[in-house]
Amino acid sequence: MNNFGFEKLLAVLAVAFACVCMWGCSDDVTFRWSDGRGSAEIAGFIDDSLAVVTDCREWYEDTETWNGGYYSDVSCGHDRMMVYNYRVQENGPRWSDSLTNKSNGYHWYQMTDSVFWRWEGDNILLWKVGEKAHEMKLSRKNDGCSESFKIDRIRQWLNGKFIALGGKFDADGENCQYAVLDTVEKTLAFKRLDEKLEWIKKCDDVRAWEKDVYCLALNEKDNRNLVLKLIIQNKVTDSVEVSSVDFWDSDVVKMSSLSFYGDVVYWGYLFSIDYINQIFDLNLNVRPLSFPSFGNFAGEKNGFISY
Repeated sequence: MNNFGFEKLLAVLAVAFACVCMWGCSDDVTFRWSDGRGSAEIAGFIDDSLAVVTDCREWYEDTETWNGGYYSDVSCGHDRMMVYNYRVQENGPRWSDSLTNKSNGYHWYQMTDSVFWRWEGDNILLWKVGEKAHEMKLSRKNDGCSESFKIDRIRQWLNGKFIALGGKFDADGENCQYAVLDTVEKTLAFKRLDEKLEWIKKCDDVRAWEKDVYCLALNEKDNRNLVLKLIIQNKVTDSVEVSSVDFWDSDVVKMSSLSFYGDVVYWGYLFSIDYINQIFDLNLNVRPLSFPSFGNFAGEKNGFISY
């Protein structure tokens, strides 16, 4: 045996001896899934009667350490998506499917009326109701700005693309203000607002409908009454005072975020937009929901709804 081989053998024996001295080196891992499911959340709404709910199955992983102890990890996987009728109590969801993932990523967000998304590392996972989820690898770039932001909303945008939000529209300097997701080219470009889009700084949420940009904006009238405005292409086309809507409670709307969810709007209550006449449509008259989860929404055994 040459010197190199002898030295290598000594190194192996030293490691083995060290393991014995430390009561055994071990990387034994015990993994198990929970029997039930939990963390149910409403991810969004398809129309005036269907809600999309997601949940997950918890898992537990114990790893034995070098000194005989254990390191425990708990997370959630096997994401499940369900479609419920929130107006009529039915025997379970109308549609349901689940993933085989282990990763902790069960928070899903609405992208269109039937497509939902979440991050999968640096990539995006897209799940259309009635179909299987698929992962899309994205190429990221900064276009005219250097400081990107964490994206928490994706809305339909112009030219078949999507606007990704999460930063501040009024961010200055080199900070990016929004991003554009192109699912055809599989790119995510962070940008600053140009002159044509400067006006959306006043919006609480935005999306595009065909060739027009729709903006939801809140104003306070006389320091008391909230006014909700619909602004299209920088022109106010409709406005609603909270106090003028019989079934709205001002405390409910003040505690709620104003957001598009597909083709409907949530602000403590669900309502929609008449995209032809470009006005609000409050005829949904849905009772207030404690968003993103309310009551005992999805029973594991029979599925039911309460609000």
